[in-house]
Amino acid sequence: MEFTSKELWTVLHGLVLGTLFLLAFAGGLAGLYSLKANLLTEEGIAERTPRLLIGSWVMAIVAWLTVISGTFIAYPWYRAKPPEGLDLKDQTVLGDFPRYWLLASDKTAEWHKFGMEWKEHVAWMAPFLATAVAFGVVYYGAQLVRRGEIRRALIIFFTLAFIAAGVAGLFGAFITKAAPIA
Repeated sequence: MEFTSKELWTVLHGLVLGTLFLLAFAGGLAGLYSLKANLLTEEGIAERTPRLLIGSWVMAIVAWLTVISGTFIAYPWYRAKPPEGLDLKDQTVLGDFPRYWLLASDKTAEWHKFGMEWKEHVAWMAPFLATAVAFGVVYYGAQLVRRGEIRRALIIFFTLAFIAAGVAGLFGAFITKAAPIA
């Protein structure tokens, strides 16, 4: 089995960072949800708060790494412009010019027109939302146990970050299936 450098970067971008994001989300969501005064002792709060702080920052950092690697490393390969006169319906040019190959056919054009456009823009919401949650955890810390309205707002932001990343990841997987970067 052999991978090109482009394939390694896309695996790092989508699979490795995406998996870390999902794990951090699951841990962060469980941590935020369980910060309830009736469920915790003072020792439990002291033990969970630093873990929540680390988990929320890991999610934010991984979200930033994912969108930055996608935007500035993988996406330029996707949108590489073919030379004039190249037959873009030819399968042999698929890996070198995936954006143009998708747009060359009515059957695949929507993958770019809707899927990639959505992915490019919505994905950037995830790190902003995840960073807002991380700052909220830093600012409020153990007060989140007593401040249920803020904890709920952070859970909503965390969930919206996950949905934005999930939609972008899903489109990314489908687009890579339709027109892989080789």
